[in-house]
Amino acid sequence: MQDPIKGQAIAAFVTLKGTVEASDEEKKKLIDHVGKKIGSIAKPSQLIFTADLPKTRSAKIMRRLLRDIAAGDVLGDTTTLANPAVVNQLKEQYEQMGITE
Repeated sequence: MQDPIKGQAIAAFVTLKGTVEASDEEKKKLIDHVGKKIGSIAKPSQLIFTADLPKTRSAKIMRRLLRDIAAGDVLGDTTTLANPAVVNQLKEQYEQMGITE
């Protein structure tokens, strides 16, 4: 996603495991964790909790589609996805959050 200061900002799509609940506190903990482990330059500007990610039939995450969603671009080819509905769900969720480029 575009950022007026950084040029390009990071949007993270996160799937939580186990009994961890999606919350603002959890979001802050994850963003701070990235800052400590990688550096403050890598902190995501947006963090979106999601139940699933767009994956191919061989379970590879389609990062290209996540970039398209975050940038507000037209989505590319989704024919190789195991569950194409995930992309539309993520796009709707991203738009409902009021995140714009």
